[in-house]
Amino acid sequence: MEKRKLFYLECNLAGRKYHEVNDVWQELFIGIKLQLERERDNKYDPDAIKVVYYDIDGVDYLLGYIPTECNGDLAKFFDMGWGDIFECSISKITPDTHYENQIRLTITILNKHNQ
Repeated sequence: MEKRKLFYLECNLAGRKYHEVNDVWQELFIGIKLQLERERDNKYDPDAIKVVYYDIDGVDYLLGYIPTECNGDLAKFFDMGWGDIFECSISKITPDTHYENQIRLTITILNKHNQ
């Protein structure tokens, strides 16, 4: 049997302090799926990839970003139209540590032929 996902990247959520994590903190849990979205017009990072949570009503919350040191190749995939092959989920939550280390993300590549 083929694997449905292939590991791509693990990183901490960047910019957590400056965005809307606190608004939805109680809704976040290990394994929850988050949306990755390309942000080409970001004035701080031309390769910016947003990490967004959509609640049950479809309201979106910007949680932060994929760190700059990790997003270059990912941004290229998004720019080529391959963004939908990636899945992002929370793999670790550590509330009692520095805010930049509180949420760990795992990004996998979906096997479109085996879904």
